[in-house]
Amino acid sequence: MFIEKTKKETILKPLQVVIGIVERKQTLPILSNVLIEKTPGKIRFTATDLEIQITTTVDTKKDDGEISAITVGGKKFQEILRILPEQNTISIETKENKALIKSNKSRFSLQTLPAQDFPKLNSQLVDSKKIVLQQSALKSLLLSVQYAMAQQDVRYYLNGVLLIIEGNKLKVVATDGHRLAYNAGTIDGNHEKQEIILPRKAVVELSKLLGDGEDTVELEFSAQQVKATFSGITLVTKVIDGKFPDYERVIPKYSNHLNMNRLGIQQALQRAAILSNEKFRGVRFVLTEKNLSIISSNSEQEEAQEEIETDYHGEAIDIGFNVNYLMDGLNNISSEIAVFSFGDPNSSILITTPDNDDFRYVVMPMRI
Repeated sequence: MFIEKTKKETILKPLQVVIGIVERKQTLPILSNVLIEKTPGKIRFTATDLEIQITTTVDTKKDDGEISAITVGGKKFQEILRILPEQNTISIETKENKALIKSNKSRFSLQTLPAQDFPKLNSQLVDSKKIVLQQSALKSLLLSVQYAMAQQDVRYYLNGVLLIIEGNKLKVVATDGHRLAYNAGTIDGNHEKQEIILPRKAVVELSKLLGDGEDTVELEFSAQQVKATFSGITLVTKVIDGKFPDYERVIPKYSNHLNMNRLGIQQALQRAAILSNEKFRGVRFVLTEKNLSIISSNSEQEEAQEEIETDYHGEAIDIGFNVNYLMDGLNNISSEIAVFSFGDPNSSILITTPDNDDFRYVVMPMRI
């Protein structure tokens, strides 16, 4: 028998922490459910998709000495709680294979599945190593590269972010084969080099759940698993087994640099994108003495052209790029200045910022 009476927010907040990895349609019905375990003075919430597991615990401030557990459909339970009025008190009670949820004059009956059937991930943190850093630092690193991850690529090792722990550095790299983002931050200690590929889902959830303050996160990692512990949350994920591309070979070194006002070029690209080909999203960069033309056209023979004054003095260059890729990089840097570095018309473009020596964003050219 599972009985709990509490404020709606006490249940909704931890439920929202774990719900991100729950899919409505699963091969195993129980994977659509959230495991809710009640122990004296605490309630623990767990969700998993067999690759990643998130657990969080809340204090209930009352110790009725009872230990019990249920699993209920996570998304349905979340929707019910979310739509109830703020500050409402709710009660949860189990009868046979149903969870009865009551709040004022609202009544809901949700199907449950046996808690003992819930598949928790086994720990595979053998010979694991640990690093501790500020949550905001890890969040910032992940956000600065995660847009460049591949989505459902057959090269499965691209569907995630490469973490490299080496010395006092944590490096992060993401690429989908068309662009590559790299960044690095400082960590305490002097660590042997270790590389792990965090799956896409784990990266997205960490980026959402990590805080912006000075609270820390502990990362424990082995060749099979990564465990992140922070703010009462434990996220355990399998790692992607595969060889990540040699990112250092992809990052070019150029002598043609162009300092651009980030906001100015962002807005110019947004305007040019309106008339770009919907399928290929191509824009041309035409660089001449002290001038950058951004040109787009589509299959209806419509055309947009933006002119930006520059301090460019190199050779004339005419080169095409996917405008969405350029926008992704610019949207994820905070510096007022973006430095564009060019090779020849067949080479990639490198975007860096003056206030972060580590950040690199490389976009491959496209024929237009």
